[in-house]
Amino acid sequence: MSEPMHREKPADTNPPEEKSRWRWKRATAVVAFFAISSVLYRLLVFTEKEQTALMFIGLPTVLALLLCAAPPTKTITGSIMKGITLFLLMLAILLIEGFICILMAAPFFYSIGFIIGIFADKARAKNHISRFHCAVVGVILLCSLEGINERFSFNRDEVIEVSYVHTGTLEETTAALARGPSFDWWELPTYLKMGFPYPQRIQGDGLQVGDRWQIDFAGGEGKPGSLLAQVTQAEAGHYVVQKITDGSHISHWMEWEQAEWFLEEQSDGMTKVRLRMSYRRLLDPAWYFGPVQRYGVRLAGEYFLEQTFGDR
Repeated sequence: MSEPMHREKPADTNPPEEKSRWRWKRATAVVAFFAISSVLYRLLVFTEKEQTALMFIGLPTVLALLLCAAPPTKTITGSIMKGITLFLLMLAILLIEGFICILMAAPFFYSIGFIIGIFADKARAKNHISRFHCAVVGVILLCSLEGINERFSFNRDEVIEVSYVHTGTLEETTAALARGPSFDWWELPTYLKMGFPYPQRIQGDGLQVGDRWQIDFAGGEGKPGSLLAQVTQAEAGHYVVQKITDGSHISHWMEWEQAEWFLEEQSDGMTKVRLRMSYRRLLDPAWYFGPVQRYGVRLAGEYFLEQTFGDR
């Protein structure tokens, strides 16, 4: 039997000058990418558009298109994914953005980058950019206009209601509400521990018109701040507390308006408590941040009820 033949690896035909030129192009592209992405991000912050879809849809679209023009590698999609990862790391390290902002932005950046990368790889394989590819990019860029002004915004006003059955009588439940909650970080839902500021203590008591309450927030992202509210309506079993000022970092994402309490005595001697929370969504796009914020506010309301009327 003849001995198996061993194929020799093909010699590298690229001259050293060509390799050096390619590395230089790659290095230049990386520097240009970070410079442009940093300028674009700062421009959004300077023009106060960092809460709009321009940040979460427009910016990743532009960055993905920039990466499409970079010197080619095996796949454009792979280059885009790597570039987006580096950009998010740059936000976290160099621009000192909070973890929760990176977490909220990541799905947009990776999804849009993947879509554009797939189309770019197909276009490169066929050596042709179709009208469909251009139309997809155009639609994505059009979606990034949401939030730049009220004409390009969906309804921002939200109302969330949660309820709790307290074992005490109506008088006991009212007294518990007048004392306020006792916050315990360990009892917070896992979702609210992922970088959001959390309530540390509450100052004030009473349910008479004019009584003020102050909730101090700290931890998570942003500097410590306080939410100041005042009782504006007080009737038997019905109380309204409206926000006066909000210095917490939560005000960057939503604007609290008021909390409305309904206390209903049940036939078995217990009391049903309903908490209706009104706020204004500040982040776009609505299809993403609307459900995310509604879920977070619902968890926060349930936590507030537990800490106010639960066994302590």
